[in-house]
Amino acid sequence: MSTLAPLRLLREPWNASEGNQSNATAGGSGAWCQGLNIPNELFLTLGLVSLVENLLVVAAILKNRNLHSPTYYFICCLAVSDMLVSVSNLVETLFMLLMEHGVLVIHASIVRHMDNVIDMLICSSIVSSLSFLGVIAVDRYITIFYALRYHSIMTLQRAVVTIASVWLASTVSSTIFITYYRNNAILLCLIGFFLFMLVLMLVLYIHMFALARHHLCSISSQQKQPTIYRSSSLKGAITLTILLGVFFICWGPFFFHLILIVTCPTNPFCTCFFSYFNLFLILIICNSVVDPLIYVFRSQ
Repeated sequence: MSTLAPLRLLREPWNASEGNQSNATAGGSGAWCQGLNIPNELFLTLGLVSLVENLLVVAAILKNRNLHSPTYYFICCLAVSDMLVSVSNLVETLFMLLMEHGVLVIHASIVRHMDNVIDMLICSSIVSSLSFLGVIAVDRYITIFYALRYHSIMTLQRAVVTIASVWLASTVSSTIFITYYRNNAILLCLIGFFLFMLVLMLVLYIHMFALARHHLCSISSQQKQPTIYRSSSLKGAITLTILLGVFFICWGPFFFHLILIVTCPTNPFCTCFFSYFNLFLILIICNSVVDPLIYVFRSQ
């Protein structure tokens, strides 16, 4: 991706001089360090698929009155966050294709403003997606461990306040990020936020799985049916693996990229890793495609 680039501010380290960057690139040159050329058509296709999927999720939740509850409102907001990634990706890719074919000619200053808007949309979607993933995990935790008090704990008013707070925080943080993107402290905050959400979801899902395993063990011992217990435990383990595995696979490389920008901006191996930035963006878009399958279609 050339002229316009999502999160172009993070594509290469800014805390290294141009000479050091060129030396690092030369030192790490090789076939495997040339990056991966991903056609714009692939970005466009994945963006369209993600947009349609998440639109269907939002439409289903809004149309079905049985789904008008805090849990499904959180899932709806997650779908909207994923749609931000899809919309920004579609707009950017369309503009790039039009500019590459000479159909559209835009002044450089306008391109920079468009870049900033697209970067803010993507940054906002990153923070909001991670936040709503955590909110959904907490909501499920309350559903399991405080089932009798769930409706008094997670009221509609509290759900609305939570949703509004997440969107407000996402907008403010994305604005701050775009404004002070050259400050390593901003990157460290984003990395810390990702690690915190990952640990939070790991702890909550493991605790929920342990409780489910304990209940299944009790039922199995009373009914003398260890086969049912084993199959149920296996199904729970597979679901947990999918939830956390897809999340880590899709988001991990991007945040590892951020860590390398802070820790080793001129190292040849880090420079090689930077060249695969477009692949990390594809993985993030794939997460937007897979999210509806995990958080909706695997849930009765």
